[in-house]
This record gives sequence, structure tokens and C-alpha cells, in this order.
Amino acid sequence: MRKIFSVFFAPLLALTFINSPVNANVLDRDTSDPLYMLKIEDVLSQTSLTYWDNVLRLGQTFSYGLNNRLTISANVHYQQDFDGPEDGFSSIDLGGIYRVGMADGNSAHLISDVLFGLKFGGSSRVRTPYFADSTYYAGYRFGRQWAGLTLAATIKSSWIFDEVRGMAYIDFVPEAYFRINQDWRLGTSFTLRKATNPHYNQEWLGGKIVRQYGRTQYIGHLDYEFESNELQVGAKVNILF
Repeated sequence: MRKIFSVFFAPLLALTFINSPVNANVLDRDTSDPLYMLKIEDVLSQTSLTYWDNVLRLGQTFSYGLNNRLTISANVHYQQDFDGPEDGFSSIDLGGIYRVGMADGNSAHLISDVLFGLKFGGSSRVRTPYFADSTYYAGYRFGRQWAGLTLAATIKSSWIFDEVRGMAYIDFVPEAYFRINQDWRLGTSFTLRKATNPHYNQEWLGGKIVRQYGRTQYIGHLDYEFESNELQVGAKVNILF
């Protein structure tokens, strides 16, 4: 529990420094916000690069806003394993987010979303859950946005149907995200994963820094995994069309 508390309480000490006014349209362009939702016919490109445990992974995601409540997306990753044979492409991930609760629809101003999707076609040489074939997932996220702060949490369950790697796992992810000013943001998160195969249990504590340039964001992140005592470093570019 102390790991989860550290995600929220340590950054909350900085709240007195982020009360400067933020333009109303900032939320519409803040694609790194954990509760971000695309507007009608907006397209979001997210390109990512990460390095962890001698593996370099490149990813690409495209998302499209069908309306103010529904976003669909697709992504694929490729990884290069410098310490083994696990090179190849991930499963193709086709998913969606449906907004079931708007901020103006309740007195607490809470936002809530349903997440759903499937993955297919991953490399048989790569054993991580992200690359497993025939994966189905569903989840729920909720939280609240303020001018300078977003607090959110996601619960997501995944089912892998595979004779060798078949299992189920559940992720719980609380997040705190700070809009320092018009151009800079900071984010922290904690990911707790429990799997039916204990080898894939994970606990991640992460932080990110975001720089906004118009409708483009440049993100750098650093994450620590407690089960393996490994660090992950990465970068991402979000472009909103």
C-alpha cells in the first residue's frame, strides 16, 4: 500500500505550485491525460520507444474519435531482444473506449469509461502477454479532472487463449497527472498486475514528463518494476490531427 500512496501523496504536496490559470482548450489537446477522450473525427497518432531488460520495443497506435463518447484504436509493436531470441511483432490490438459517465452528469463531476478490445497474430517466439495471440480484455476507468490536476484509476482484466501461454491477469492502475502550466505536465502511476501464472505478476511505479507544442506532445518516462528490480526508460510522441 505504501507504493500506491506514494503515487498520490508525494505529488499532492506540490499542488500549491500548480494553481495558475489554464486555458479551457488545454484539456482538448492534452492527449497524455489519463482521462483524455478524442473529439468527433479527431485522429491521434502515438509513437513509442522503450528499453527494458535488454529489450528495445517500438510501438505505433492510431486512434479515431467516432463521437464524443466512443474512440476506437489499433496498435502494433516490434521488439528487438539483445539477450535472446524473442524478436518479432506483437499481436495487433484492436480496441475501444466508451464514455459512460460525463463530468457534468453527476454532482461529483466524475468521469467513467468502459475499455474493451482483442489482440491477434503475435509472434510465437515472444512470451510476454503483450505478444500473445488470441487475447481479449475489458476494463473500467474513472476519475476527475481539474484545471491543473487529473486523478484516475483503471481496472482491466485480460484473458489469453493459448495452449502454451494461456492465462488470465488483472491490472489495477491509479494515476495522478499535473498540468504545471500551458506547456509542461508531470504524471505518476502505479501498476499492480496479478496473473494466474505467478511468473507474470508485476508491480510498476512510473513517472513521466510531458512537453506540449500545439497539438503535439513529447513524453519521457521512467518506470521501476519491483518484482524484477529493473528500470524501463522510454519516450513517446503524440500527434493530434
